[in-house]
Amino acid sequence: MTIPVHPSHHRPHVEKHFLASAIVRDVVIGMADGLTVPFALAAGLSGAVDSSGVIIIAGLAEIAAGSIAMGLGGYLAARTDQEHYDSEHRRELGETRELPEEERREVAEILGGFGLSGEALHQVVTAIASDRDRWVDFMMRFELGLERPDPRRAPISAATIALAYLAGGLIPLLPYMLTSAIQPALLISVGVTLVALALFGAVKGRLTGVPPLKAGLQTAAIGALAAFVAYGVAHLISA
Repeated sequence: MTIPVHPSHHRPHVEKHFLASAIVRDVVIGMADGLTVPFALAAGLSGAVDSSGVIIIAGLAEIAAGSIAMGLGGYLAARTDQEHYDSEHRRELGETRELPEEERREVAEILGGFGLSGEALHQVVTAIASDRDRWVDFMMRFELGLERPDPRRAPISAATIALAYLAGGLIPLLPYMLTSAIQPALLISVGVTLVALALFGAVKGRLTGVPPLKAGLQTAAIGALAAFVAYGVAHLISA
């Protein structure tokens, strides 16, 4: 009896977990700093100046500079990962050519850790070493613990972090744009930003396996502490 096979069974399964998790990490990095740094800056200036226009201009300048700096940092970090992988890949490729027996022994040691031994181990080592590309990829993953970076990672990382920083940074500034009275704007900014930090922390906690309530409270507490210190220092200096 022939069992029919659905056509979808032949479709290649493309893993997207790595890129997706990297994007989530970039959003977390950008949003966390975007909410916290402009919030602390606005709060600090609120204790030193009497014009909401100054706070808005300084805040927007910080957001622009911060988003560029954070995006560039994400780009360089991703490029560094790619360059490190390429360097190790070239080294492993050279070792499989110059020290093949040593590399085969290392493959056997790795596989032995998974419980393979005897003839089965010999056959698997031979199969892996019969294809140099597969051999090098095996060593990169299981000896060095390195995954091949996505070639699109650097520009995507830069754009994601920059946009997340921009989105987060506008939240604490909005109250100053809507009212010219500094103290009411500060109070609204504190309330809105702390709620945003708590919600963001809860979402981040759910994605990272931390209890959402705990993560939300921790994130909000860090933002509140930064704003309190900035406000206090600015108020003391301007007094």
